[in-house]
Amino acid sequence: MLSADLFVSFRSPYSYLALGRYRELAETRAVTITLRPVYPLAIRQPDFFERNHPLWLRYTMLDVLRVAQFEGIAFGPPRPDPIVQDRATRAIASEQPYIRRVTRLGQAAARRGAGLAFAHEAGRLIWGGQEGWHEGPHLAGALTRAGLDPAEVEAEIAAEPDALDSEIAANQQALEAAGHWGVPTLVFDGEPFFGQDRIALAIWRMEQKGLRAR
Repeated sequence: MLSADLFVSFRSPYSYLALGRYRELAETRAVTITLRPVYPLAIRQPDFFERNHPLWLRYTMLDVLRVAQFEGIAFGPPRPDPIVQDRATRAIASEQPYIRRVTRLGQAAARRGAGLAFAHEAGRLIWGGQEGWHEGPHLAGALTRAGLDPAEVEAEIAAEPDALDSEIAANQQALEAAGHWGVPTLVFDGEPFFGQDRIALAIWRMEQKGLRAR
């Protein structure tokens, strides 16, 4: 059985566009893909958006929409954005309850071997246009669809936020040690494959290493 690590952010639309295809790969081929969530740039580098070109966000949204259409993936702007941010100034708020909760949920799911399934289900809520994805039963439903007990996972993130954040920080360190800094990045056999447009290339490399059907 082959194995790989998949580094994603719940704020990254490109991560969402990759998750379903990597989930399908893990379900149909003999490879275990371990989810390793990281906090987005807005948390790690709060001034990133203020320093970036003003056209960056516009182009990114244009691109993700056409990728979603090309791949036949449901897509809609997040409501709310996982990051609390002033759209006019692009300044990042100091308090970030949405992204911290969902990323910790992702890490807790990864502890149980269900990180990839949960991230895909949560991504469908966040980037599939589900209004109020952070409220009510939505994330609990994502946990359930990933085969997890929502009450158990929620209790864990409430009891162990610092431990989970340490694991999330270690994921970022492992990503950079593998040779990249962005998401989504799949690391297979020590080789990083960055971007949702590198999935076919990653599969090609796995096939060279003996990837087979389940």
